[in-house]
Amino acid sequence: MDHFSPRDLEYVIRVDEVVWGGALLAVTIVIHGVGMLLTLRATNAIKDRATEPRSRYPAVAMGILILAAWMIILTNLFEVMVWAGFFVWKEAQPNIFSAFYNALLNYTTLAAGYLPLRWRLLEGMLGMGGLITFAWSTSVLFTLAQEFMELALLPAAQRRERVRSSVAAAAHDRSGESG
Repeated sequence: MDHFSPRDLEYVIRVDEVVWGGALLAVTIVIHGVGMLLTLRATNAIKDRATEPRSRYPAVAMGILILAAWMIILTNLFEVMVWAGFFVWKEAQPNIFSAFYNALLNYTTLAAGYLPLRWRLLEGMLGMGGLITFAWSTSVLFTLAQEFMELALLPAAQRRERVRSSVAAAAHDRSGESG
C-alpha cells in the first residue's frame, strides 16, 4: 500500500459529483449538436451558392472547410467555457482564466489533477466529453471533405448539375415544410 498517496485514500466518489458530471456532459452534447447542425447548415448554404468554374472550385471548397473548422473550434471552446464556469461557480478553480486553461487541457485529455479532491471525478468526465465531441467533429469535417473531393473531381458540367439538383431538392423540401 505504500504506492498510494494519502490523497488517493481520502477520495470517495459522491452522488452529487456524478450527477453534476452527467448534467455537464449532457449540456456539452446538446451544445455540440447545435454547433454541428449550424456548421452543416452554414456550409451547405454556401456550397449551394458555389457554382464557380472548375478552376476555382477547390479554393471555394477549401474556404468552406476552413469555415467549418472555425465553427467547430468555437463550438468546442464554448463547451469548455461551460465547464470552466462550473468550476469557478463551485470554487474548484480560483478564476475563469485558470479554470478555462485547465478545463481545455482535460477536454483534450492532455492533463489532469488540477481540481480539488471533491471534484476529482469531473476531470475524467470532461475528458470523456472531449473525446465524444472530437469524434463527432471529425465525422462532420470528414463528411464535408469527402463531398467536396467528389465534387471537385467531377467535370464542371456534372458538378453544376449536381449543385443545381441539390438546390432544387432543398427548395422543394422547404416548400413542403411551409405547406
